[in-house]
Amino acid sequence: MKRLLDYPLSVLYGLWFLLALLIFHPLQMFAYHLFGQRAHQRVVHVLNFFLLHGLYLLGTRLSFSRIQATPTDRPVIFVANHQSMFDIIGMIWYLRANFPVFVSKKELAKGIPSISYNLQKSGAALIDRKDSRQAITEIVRLAKMIEESNFSACIFPEGTRSLKGMKRFSAGGLGALMKKAPSALVVPVAINGTGKLDSYKSFPFRSFQKLSWKTLKPIEPKGKTPEEMAQLAEDQIRAELDDRP
Repeated sequence: MKRLLDYPLSVLYGLWFLLALLIFHPLQMFAYHLFGQRAHQRVVHVLNFFLLHGLYLLGTRLSFSRIQATPTDRPVIFVANHQSMFDIIGMIWYLRANFPVFVSKKELAKGIPSISYNLQKSGAALIDRKDSRQAITEIVRLAKMIEESNFSACIFPEGTRSLKGMKRFSAGGLGALMKKAPSALVVPVAINGTGKLDSYKSFPFRSFQKLSWKTLKPIEPKGKTPEEMAQLAEDQIRAELDDRP
């Protein structure tokens, strides 16, 4: 019975989502060309406010919390588990003070209003999963950018979405970020519930879900290997989600 309700609510949210993308695409272009990258990113933050809070149309409950404040006077590398595309919407809005920029697959940088333009202009690392050399080159470029600008990088070390328990974190991308952004603080982010929202894998979305984002204890990378950092971040997130390997 509940799934029958999911359909009309999903249509309503889908229209809201599409309308927001279409409206904010020219606004992003205007902000970027007239005022530069930071102004463009602030427009992106507002776009994601609407995409995220539009989920109330599905009866979704949203929450964000943090163990301690994240500094804005140094670059930050946010390391998160990955369940759904909605992970990114919440991170962009809730972590906006740190100007989050993502490691993303390159296919998303074409053909999607607002989203593709943001990936092209934000400095996102657009990686080819079949070409490890290209992927590392893109991540290194992103690392250099956040080191110079005090923006933040967001990476999902699982590599792909995981709906049934977390996958092991890979240290490759995180290591490249750490090497070229040596002053960056690493902050794990535990994301919960987003996978259930679109667990039908296509349509409709599941209504009346609870989604949460939580920044965990920051990790200073000095003296630690990328493998150690990946494991420390993974352990914190697993403990928060009660997800045992």
